[in-house]
Amino acid sequence: MILRSTHSLRALAAAAAILLGAAPLGALAQSVTPLEPPPPVQQPIGPSSTVSPTIHPGDQLAISVYGHPDLTQNAVVQADGTIQYPLVGRVLVTGMSSAEARDALAHSLQKYLKHPIVSLAVQQQGSINVLVLGNVKTSGRYTLRSGSHLSDAIAAAAGIVQMNGDFPPARLSQDGTTQTIDLQKLLHDGDTSQNPELSDNAIVYVTGAETIRVQVLGAVSRPGNVEVNVGDRLSMALARAGAEASAKSDLNRVYLTRTDPATGKTLPSYQINVFEALQRGDQRYDPILRKDDKIYVPEARTISPAMMGILGALGSLLRL
Repeated sequence: MILRSTHSLRALAAAAAILLGAAPLGALAQSVTPLEPPPPVQQPIGPSSTVSPTIHPGDQLAISVYGHPDLTQNAVVQADGTIQYPLVGRVLVTGMSSAEARDALAHSLQKYLKHPIVSLAVQQQGSINVLVLGNVKTSGRYTLRSGSHLSDAIAAAAGIVQMNGDFPPARLSQDGTTQTIDLQKLLHDGDTSQNPELSDNAIVYVTGAETIRVQVLGAVSRPGNVEVNVGDRLSMALARAGAEASAKSDLNRVYLTRTDPATGKTLPSYQINVFEALQRGDQRYDPILRKDDKIYVPEARTISPAMMGILGALGSLLRL
């Protein structure tokens, strides 16, 4: 009966294909372009949520031993990662899961008890104090849970100040050492090797965005040297130099001259239609600036309404 139903369904499908003028199934499969594989899922920065949390200094542990009520007590993990427990003295537990710490304590108790059955759980997580300074939105001292990472401290400070280009590096000072963290790899590429665990009283300093100097001359209100952030585009330099209607800036033909970084020789100038870039959102006409770029803006004979709007938009860039 099942076989007959299957043959009937196939027959109906074939008939429907004929009525609709569809290609046979084999031909259809060959004519369809395979879909691109889905992009890899970005993993969250920091320890995986599927991994049992580890014990850290400051955590409070609830410990009991079956049949020995006198050994039921709470123990606080000390700064050196150990707990003080009756009979056995100090036992190292930091970095372990609750199950691993339980087994370590049971192993130590075997010298004094026969087949001890130990129960151990994290009753309350400890906390650490971290000072976050520099290029963050709200610098200050924050209390985080034990086991927090650098990304947690940056999140507590409301993130990096808005910027263009790559993320700036950060400096982490803790336990008597200082290390430099590549925030571009951490926050952009998801490289968790750049996300160290923080200790109590750690200091995080996020450096400011690196700046470069370019020169803007011609029909602008503030000609001369202009400071821009690394990663800024030509339009930002024009905005800072005052490309505006009152200066009669002609954005249809802006000239950019730069030097060869290898030889230091001046390369031929080329003309860029910045109006096209801002009008259509086409970044091909709005290149990323390099150190010591020289920009010349000619004076326009007339300013069209469309150009007036774009020049006004340039002014708004300074408020971002």
